[in-house]
Amino acid sequence: MKAIAVEVGKPDSLALEERDEPSVGGGLLVEAVAVGICGTDHEIIEGGHGAPPQGRTKLVLGHESVGRVVEAPVGCAFAPGDLVAGIVRRPDPEPCACCAEGRWDMCLNGRYVERGIKELDGYASERYVLEPAFAVGVPEELGHTGVLVEPTSIVAKAWRRIDAFAGINCLSIATVLVTGAGPIGLLAALLARRRDLEVHVLDLVEGGPKPQLVAQLGATYHSTLESCPSTDVVIESTAAPALIPRVIARTRRNSVVCLTGVSAHATEEIDVGALDRELVLENEIVFGSVNAAREDYESAVENLVAGDTAWLEAVIRRRVPLDRWREAYERRDDDVKTVILF
Repeated sequence: MKAIAVEVGKPDSLALEERDEPSVGGGLLVEAVAVGICGTDHEIIEGGHGAPPQGRTKLVLGHESVGRVVEAPVGCAFAPGDLVAGIVRRPDPEPCACCAEGRWDMCLNGRYVERGIKELDGYASERYVLEPAFAVGVPEELGHTGVLVEPTSIVAKAWRRIDAFAGINCLSIATVLVTGAGPIGLLAALLARRRDLEVHVLDLVEGGPKPQLVAQLGATYHSTLESCPSTDVVIESTAAPALIPRVIARTRRNSVVCLTGVSAHATEEIDVGALDRELVLENEIVFGSVNAAREDYESAVENLVAGDTAWLEAVIRRRVPLDRWREAYERRDDDVKTVILF
């Protein structure tokens, strides 16, 4: 079978390889339907991130997945023909307190593994084995847009934690600013609009599909921070070091700011004293959020099913067949989400 793999730490080593058929054991044999591509994949390809399985140098990519079950063990919750999305992270083999409770997304010791990212092959292969405990059912009506379950799980977790912090801060959320109109930003805006909140989305581009996708949600698009109003909640997805303190400075009292991106190793001069006064005197909460738990994947499915199918289809700007796989990893100006169709 064919799989897309990279030699970790070696730029430009991405290749479509022949691999042995997987050994099923007690898991689900899944035939890939689609795999999404995100910034993490590009970081791994460029040699700045990722780790191969122990004893190997190559890693099969792909952590945003939707596939169809081919074989399932007796008594399993899944049956042949079912669509499933694979959870990315697996807990530490010697679980920390969080992993032991099924909250592997909050692992304390960092010895987790992640499919397609850290020490575990991903889903970018024609067939793969998925443990039933790490499979999430995807309704048939989502089809290949089920590949959005994983990125939506990231913002579902972000919203779950925002709700908790809003309760702590006596904050009644009415307005939300999302910075960045990539897939994470758009999906964060989708979940905010499903709560009937006033949503503003900030992105630098003034043309292309992003303003239209934001407008279709009933949100307001901005290309400058100065045009954005003060808001109760910020979901920051750009990871732009210069933008983050400026966004925090524009929030309302008792606000909650969630950082979902990972900044490059660049230095930015910021007024730490001013930031400190803002956070302390305004009772603001700023937190980071990454990965997701099973409950967030399940919430993601619920939100996607309740969304507009045509809008979800429009978020996926490019659908590239496997025989043209290399095109999928080319960056294009009007990209939002690109997927490889298997």
